[in-house]
Amino acid sequence: MFSKWKSKKEEQHTEQQIEIMAPVSGQALPLAEVPDETFAGGHMGSGVAIKPAEGILKAPFDGTVAHIVKTNHALILEHPSGLQLLLHIGIDTVSLKGSAFVSRVQTGDRVTAGETLIEFDLEAIHAAGLQSISPIIVTLTEEIPPEVVSLYGQVTAGQDPVLRVASKQ
Repeated sequence: MFSKWKSKKEEQHTEQQIEIMAPVSGQALPLAEVPDETFAGGHMGSGVAIKPAEGILKAPFDGTVAHIVKTNHALILEHPSGLQLLLHIGIDTVSLKGSAFVSRVQTGDRVTAGETLIEFDLEAIHAAGLQSISPIIVTLTEEIPPEVVSLYGQVTAGQDPVLRVASKQ
């Protein structure tokens, strides 16, 4: 019998399954439905979009706030595995200059799943003529891109999974 030989590079990579819960309650949709080519075309990474039913963004897993955009409309959350998730509220909401967003965390904070990260005013976003659909993106930071499975339908923040990621480390 022949045994299967693995290269040192193959031995260094192990696969980790990460389930990402909905960070916002609402309707989970394919990224292709986001009215912004950068997100819809997958240029930022793979993921899902959620049309929010309420203005609360929660941590989808235990992790660390890697970065918060100055206007508080987006942040990057890092999983202990190193996987990074971009949570972006609405489309073109940077134009609101932070007026519809209140961050409850700072860069470097450790957060637990379900913890409120950002509160946002859905009415103010819509009154400004902007869409509230919110992309949830697994950023392209790994040497070997992760496999991402998106789940769609009605979701409740912290209760329903929206992404399953097979990350090779």
